[in-house]
Amino acid sequence: MSKKMVRPNIGIINAMIRITLGLTMLCFSTAKMVRKPWRDGNWMMIMLASMKVAEGIVRYCPVVAMMEQNKHNQETREEEESTFNPS
Repeated sequence: MSKKMVRPNIGIINAMIRITLGLTMLCFSTAKMVRKPWRDGNWMMIMLASMKVAEGIVRYCPVVAMMEQNKHNQETREEEESTFNPS
């Protein structure tokens, strides 16, 4: 049984910015939802803001992880293509 730990992939400053902007968006969306509760767009904004706050707390961003994995795959592919085997 192997446990795969999630390693932080964003820095401290980036995490603080995500928490600050996420909480700001969360307050703004909650205030808008109180004024106009019949609008569905506010729920989406609240979910996105909550996701940013969570990313800042755990210091892991799935989009950054996906970009890093894609970059690693491209580098591996380029190395395989540039290898010359004269035999």
